[in-house]
Amino acid sequence: MARVRVHQHVNPLSPYFRQAPRPIDLAAVFADEEKPLHLDIGCARGRFILKMAAEEPEWNFLGVEIREPLVDEANRLAAEAGLTNLHYCFCNAMLWLGRLLTDVPSDRLQMVTIQFPDPWFKKKHAKRRMVNAELVETVVNKLAPDGKIFVQTDIEFLADEMFPLFRAEGRLSEQMISTNPFPIKTEREKAVEDKGLPVFRTLFSKRT
Repeated sequence: MARVRVHQHVNPLSPYFRQAPRPIDLAAVFADEEKPLHLDIGCARGRFILKMAAEEPEWNFLGVEIREPLVDEANRLAAEAGLTNLHYCFCNAMLWLGRLLTDVPSDRLQMVTIQFPDPWFKKKHAKRRMVNAELVETVVNKLAPDGKIFVQTDIEFLADEMFPLFRAEGRLSEQMISTNPFPIKTEREKAVEDKGLPVFRTLFSKRT
């Protein structure tokens, strides 16, 4: 089946994307809600966690994406693959991630990945960038002690903007890394590496 076609960019500040989502009910979307949770923010077509869910059956994987048709397509593929440890949510993470995660227990979220978010190159569009101080605070508040946050981008100025937001969070420690710690790469990551271009990566851990 052909891929669903969507706009590459959507304005997260437009009225449609300001709708608040319902808090996710882990018991309703996963066969075993007690498994540690890996949250992939801005998951696009969700292929990274689709493959990760098959590789790591002892984890639950939750993808969050602002483009609703991609969420519908990803959930269909997860169902076809019989992956009961995988689910995708339509959510504007920049505004509503905290509400989405309202009912997630404080010890459940063990891993967060933010990979190649839209850089919104024009200065006048900087306020549309997904990673901001509020999102960082939300993630750290929900992250379990010793939980990890992996962030990567191929846009240097975006790395220079995002990484300090996490570094400013006193509850995190940083581990500089040069390679992806996961067995799966995103489609964007593979495309960038195939061109011989650099990827900027870092890994944070929440202090106990």
